[in-house]
Amino acid sequence: MSQRSKLRAQAQSSLRAARIALTPSRRTLLIGLATLISSSSLFAQKDPPLAIQVWKDPHCGCCKDWIAHLEKSGFTATILDQGNNAIRNQLGMPAKFGSCHTALIQGYVIEGHVPASEILTLVKIKPIALGLAVPGMPIGSPGMDGSMYGNRRDAFDVLLVQKDGKSKIFKSYRGEKRADT
Repeated sequence: MSQRSKLRAQAQSSLRAARIALTPSRRTLLIGLATLISSSSLFAQKDPPLAIQVWKDPHCGCCKDWIAHLEKSGFTATILDQGNNAIRNQLGMPAKFGSCHTALIQGYVIEGHVPASEILTLVKIKPIALGLAVPGMPIGSPGMDGSMYGNRRDAFDVLLVQKDGKSKIFKSYRGEKRADT
């Protein structure tokens, strides 16, 4: 056999050995599948709660109801019962957007009865802004809703407040009179 034939035979033998080495055994395949399944179940787990700080008056019932609304939506609230005027000013939220409570989440200021769904959208899309506000205390907004308000829902806007104090509508809620339940 010539030198060239020997080299060719040796190369083919090495190639066969490499193919065999690359072919996964059943055990390797099962281990790989088990790893894939266990890692995908980790990804399927629920997101951890979002931490939010809330400054409010200790005697405000609607603030407590708003916090309960947030907690039902997966937030974990740290409550500071010291009022909110000073912190609103310190965080830069203009007084014209004021309400009965002020919150802070991931660097965003939340003023008033902002629905949890809008806060979740805010922290997901991460716009360059100061935060969100629902000025005043509109009937039908989270914390200002339910039978004690005659199931009334006034229209209100959730405002995206810019760092310069300007705002634009983030989401509008239509008002409606609902039948008593």
